[in-house]
Amino acid sequence: MLIKILLSYFIGYLRISIEGYYIERFINICTNNKITIWKLKKDNNVKVDLNVGINDFKNILSIAKKTKCKVKIKDKKGIPFLLHKYRKRKIFCLLLIVLASFILFSSNFIWNIDIEEGGSDLENIRNDLEENGLKVGEWKSNINTKDIINKIRLKRSDIAWMGIEVKGTNAIVKIVKADEKPNIIDENEYCNIVSDKTGVITKINAQNGTANVNVGDIVAVGEPLICGWLEGKYTGIRYVHAKGEIEAKVWYSKNKKIFYKQNVTEYTGNEENKYNIKLNNFKINLHKGVSKFQIYDTISTDKKIKLFSDFYLPISIEKITYKEQRNVEKTYSKEDAKNIGIKELEKELKEQIPNNDNIIDEKINTHETEQYIEVYVTYEVKENIGTEEKIVF
Repeated sequence: MLIKILLSYFIGYLRISIEGYYIERFINICTNNKITIWKLKKDNNVKVDLNVGINDFKNILSIAKKTKCKVKIKDKKGIPFLLHKYRKRKIFCLLLIVLASFILFSSNFIWNIDIEEGGSDLENIRNDLEENGLKVGEWKSNINTKDIINKIRLKRSDIAWMGIEVKGTNAIVKIVKADEKPNIIDENEYCNIVSDKTGVITKINAQNGTANVNVGDIVAVGEPLICGWLEGKYTGIRYVHAKGEIEAKVWYSKNKKIFYKQNVTEYTGNEENKYNIKLNNFKINLHKGVSKFQIYDTISTDKKIKLFSDFYLPISIEKITYKEQRNVEKTYSKEDAKNIGIKELEKELKEQIPNNDNIIDEKINTHETEQYIEVYVTYEVKENIGTEEKIVF
C-alpha cells in the first residue's frame, strides 16, 4: 500500500469529499475492488474526506453512483499538478528539475561519517578510515566495509571490535576500544609478582608461590611480592607461575604555584556571529573582513544539511562565533589562591587515579612566599598492585 501511495504522488492524486447515507458501503466496495484510499477523515456520519489516485477516480465515480453518494474534488496534488500550476514559471521548473537531479546524484556518495567510540576517543581514527577508502565524497559502490575493518584492525591493537554501516549518505562507524593489558606471561613459564608501585601492603593472598612481604611492609617499585617458587620438606624448592592478590596503600601527589597577582583573560559577554556555506571542500564566505573585537576567542561549528535522518547533502553551514575577551590583572588573597590551587590539583589527580571510590585520605600542604603560594595535594588510595615478571635462570 505504501508503494501505491508513493506512486500516486508521482502520477497525481485527488483529495475528494464523499457525501451520502451509505458511506460505509462505499468504503467496503472500494476495499473489495482493491482501490487504494488513504487519510480518511469523517466530517459527520454522512460525509468523509479521503485521498485517491487519479487512475482510480473513474472507478470511484462508478461506486459513488451505485451507493447514491455525491463526489466533490477538494484538491489536486502530486508532481503533475505541481508542474501544471507552475507551467509559466520555466525558471522555477528548471531549478526544480536541477535540484531533484542534484539530490538523486548526491545519493550515490558518502557525505557524513559518524564515529561512535563508546566514550573513548581513538587517536587518528578518521585518518585511518580515509587512508583505507572511507571518506566524505567517496562513491558508495567503491566502499568495501569488510576490507576497511580488517585493515584497520590489523593495524591497530587498541580496537577490540569495529563495524561500519552505510545508511543513505551517512556512514556509521561503531568502535569498541580494547582494554590495555599488561604483557601476560604464559601459564607454563615461571614468574614472580613484583610491585609496580611504592606503597604499604594492606592485604596479601598468595594463591601460588611464596609471599615475600607481610601486611604493613613498605615496598618499592620492582620489589618481589610473591616469589615464583615453593619449598617442601621432601620436594625441596620447585619453581611455579606465581599467582595472588596484593592490596596496598599508595599515594598520588601533585603541586602547583599560584601567584597572588595574575594577568588573566576573561570574556566580556559580547559576541559576533558570521556564517559561511561549504559545498564539500569549497567554501563561500557570506561575510567580509575580520572581527570588530581587538581580543577575541573564535569558536567554529559546522551544521550539515540533511533531508532525512541519514540522508546528508554535500552542503553545510559554518557558524563562526567571535567572543570578545579582555586582559585584566587580578589580585588574590592567600586563602583564595590556596583554594584555586586545591581545586585545580584535585581535578588533575582524580583524572589520574583509576578509581576515585578507593580514595581513603587527602592531605594538603602549602608553602607561602611574598609572590605566590605553592599548594601540595596528596591522595592516599587503596588499590591492587603487582605485575608478573619472568624468572630468568
